[in-house]
Amino acid sequence: MVSYAPPETFAKRADFLRLAAKGKKISRPEFVMQLLRTEAGVRVGYTATKKIGNAVMRNRVRRRLKEAARLTLAELAPAGVELVLICRRETADMPFEALRAGLRATLAEALK
Repeated sequence: MVSYAPPETFAKRADFLRLAAKGKKISRPEFVMQLLRTEAGVRVGYTATKKIGNAVMRNRVRRRLKEAARLTLAELAPAGVELVLICRRETADMPFEALRAGLRATLAEALK
């Protein structure tokens, strides 16, 4: 049975820095993914920089990416990974299914 519950998130700066230093980084036009394999379950962090726009735009883009990640991670159910997803301007404008397809492809590439 597929669980569509949101994955556990982290918000401490130390977690983001640890993934930036030790994790695998994959850049896509729609987002940047940093991935680190761990023994625990799935944990995800989201960030959107001021380059994207004002607070309203950053929150909208982050919400779109969070929902795409929630649905995609429920389908693929990877175990023992920590992810940081960094939004880009293109995240706001692209169709939602294209965003999910990009996330799915990036996860498959990173988990090889």
